[in-house]
Amino acid sequence: MAPSLGSTEDGLALVRRLLRDVLVGREDPEGFFALCVSALGHHDTRSHFHAVIRPLSTANRALHSTLTAVYEEYFSKTEDDELQLALALSLLEPTKDQQLEEVSVTTTKDNNEHCSAPSSNQAICESGEREKRPKKRRQKSKSMGQQVVGLPPTPSSQPPVILWFRRDLRLCDNPAIVQALQAGAPVIPVFIWAPAEEEGPGITVAMGGASRFWLHHALSCLRSALERIGSSLLFLTADQSSLQTLQRLLKDTGARTVVANAVYEPWLRQRDELVSSSLHRDGAELRMCHSYCLRDPYSVSTVGVGLRGIGSVSHFVSCCTQNPGPPLGAPLDPPVSLPTPSFWPSAELLDTLELAKMPRRKDGTIIDWAVNIRSSWDFSEEGAHAQLHAFLQDGVYRYEKESSRADSPNTSSLSPYLHFGQLSPRWLLWDAKGAKCRPLKFQRKLAWRDLAYWQLSLFPDMPWESLRPPYKALCWSTEREHLKAWQRGRTGYPLVDAAMRQLWLSGWMNNYMRHVVASFLIAYLHLPWQEGYRWFQDTLVDSDVAIDAMMWQNGGMCGLDHWNFVMHPVDAAMTCDPCGSYVRQWCPELIELPNELIHKPWKCPASILKRAGMVLGQTYPERIVTDLEERRSRSLQDVARVRLQFPEYVDKSSGCDLVPLPPRLLSQTLGRHSDDVPSGKEFLLPLITRMEFKHQLDKPDCDSTSNPYNAVLKGYVSRKRDETVAFLNQRDFTASVLNEGTQRRERMERNQRKMEGLSEPHQPRGRARRTPTANDKFSVVPGGVVKTLR
Repeated sequence: MAPSLGSTEDGLALVRRLLRDVLVGREDPEGFFALCVSALGHHDTRSHFHAVIRPLSTANRALHSTLTAVYEEYFSKTEDDELQLALALSLLEPTKDQQLEEVSVTTTKDNNEHCSAPSSNQAICESGEREKRPKKRRQKSKSMGQQVVGLPPTPSSQPPVILWFRRDLRLCDNPAIVQALQAGAPVIPVFIWAPAEEEGPGITVAMGGASRFWLHHALSCLRSALERIGSSLLFLTADQSSLQTLQRLLKDTGARTVVANAVYEPWLRQRDELVSSSLHRDGAELRMCHSYCLRDPYSVSTVGVGLRGIGSVSHFVSCCTQNPGPPLGAPLDPPVSLPTPSFWPSAELLDTLELAKMPRRKDGTIIDWAVNIRSSWDFSEEGAHAQLHAFLQDGVYRYEKESSRADSPNTSSLSPYLHFGQLSPRWLLWDAKGAKCRPLKFQRKLAWRDLAYWQLSLFPDMPWESLRPPYKALCWSTEREHLKAWQRGRTGYPLVDAAMRQLWLSGWMNNYMRHVVASFLIAYLHLPWQEGYRWFQDTLVDSDVAIDAMMWQNGGMCGLDHWNFVMHPVDAAMTCDPCGSYVRQWCPELIELPNELIHKPWKCPASILKRAGMVLGQTYPERIVTDLEERRSRSLQDVARVRLQFPEYVDKSSGCDLVPLPPRLLSQTLGRHSDDVPSGKEFLLPLITRMEFKHQLDKPDCDSTSNPYNAVLKGYVSRKRDETVAFLNQRDFTASVLNEGTQRRERMERNQRKMEGLSEPHQPRGRARRTPTANDKFSVVPGGVVKTLR
């Protein structure tokens, strides 16, 4: 008789693991019984075999009956038969290590063929007593050898694990799935729709119409992907809260563990902390994994870096470099299978969540506003990887120089896939680094994304409240007609209208065009940045609370950073869309205008308008504002007024705006816990402030053109461009962009030296240098980062 494998307890544990192979068809009942006899021995098999297979009496009665029949047949044989069978088994007995490799979670095809323990059929076949196993079973074993991640279904006696999907709708590189599989129990994937919890305490608009439509199709694709690996996805609506829904689900299934990937909005983080503590009191646990950002925003520290320059991506990268977190590691492969429970709890249909519900007219017909969004995107995880592959094969080579072009697809268009977790940032970074062309500018976008979530973690009211106190008192315009014209793409400025129509029809526009339309809304229409933020949140398929709030705060002059530019709606068009192809695509009524006038239809002679079949004010709208410089001067004067009105929030020596430090940064700066920070004191931090605002502090009534630091950009970067330069750019666009990039770097270095009080660097002879037009009296930086108001 074959000896047992170690102690009886070890043998029983091995046999229970081997039982999973029988459940998925990787081993037949007779082969399993032979391995059981080999592992336990004759006596222990007779004593414990019925206890091992008892869970199958409810989960799989047919298999239970078959194994019982094999058991009874074996122990009803004569001693000679038993001795003959045992001898055949002992000749092919595997070692303990080989048996453990046979039940390993991660296998490959080669390892499976080399390391798998032979079944009883194989053993008896070699001894000449039974015929070869069927061809169908050989094919099944061959396919199972290709498994990468995943466990076969387990007996129903083990409590399942709840896999809680939130904003991680993928199988590739999903640490929550791996964490769930490590429990070695059935996995129940679930998505809980709790729209009220997504919203913060202010006006957040976390889930607008376009993003809900994307979420609906992303969930449908995820469900199909899970079904392809033998699992499913349950949809539940939180009637009161996600916590109560989870508690009810745990009670119905007997599960004691919930696994999820973390989300970082402060109000959602608080929700997860409440869920974790409540489940712990109930005897369950919530296991949280991190994958939505490259760096957990709540782990970023300014220790060793300081607070100077906070708000810039360079300062954030320095903080991450100085205080590194856990290594990212390699992306995780997707599972090939998920262990399923013996029964599935009741759930809802995806359509009952009403994520993609369309409005109806009074006559009952449906208004399908998303028809163009549906045709413009592939909402699946496979679509995300296909888009990434296509970009790394083509567009990435032009991204560094021409990502600001509107008339050619030089951007990745991956933002919606990142937002809904169909593509992990780690996977994106890994593939970008592995590409032949490695544009640092593209990889830096992920740092901007992490920076946005870090800022939101520090300032939870960032989506609705201006961070710089004086700017809360700005006198914004109340012209609702201007806002509607901007939203509908009917401002009379073709580049702005084309971008806003692209947003409405496809749910997306590239980053440069977002800057253009935001500058127009804030600097020229002087409408509040919150209106732009809310419209973006409602119409963008990649609407992201942290990213949109950071962008609109900075564009609205009240964020941690200041945009040091304002995009002119006409001059910018002359370089980002020099031939007008972008405008013609989204504003077809302008299609017949010549290239040199398509961005300025109001300058077209009557004869050209007539040939083009255009009538301004009818076929295409008149400009809603005509004097752009006057409108921007009024905006500057309003900023100067509020800064004079609140002098306690303006540093006298540098002219920089001051903002109260959030508690977490304050405790890091003082080296104390937040409970030890003195109460009743306001600690103020100098922020990056636009130079033209500093200059206007002494001359609040000066107009924008007389300001030597005028931030209006004539095209991409240069402040002194005109239509002639823009026309020449059509002939040699790359050389022009390279030249402008060099000028921009020199200007930034020069301004930085001024801020630090350093002299101009020595210039080699023979190189022409432009002399400064004005002296910067605000070049002295305050000595301390933290200032106390008494």
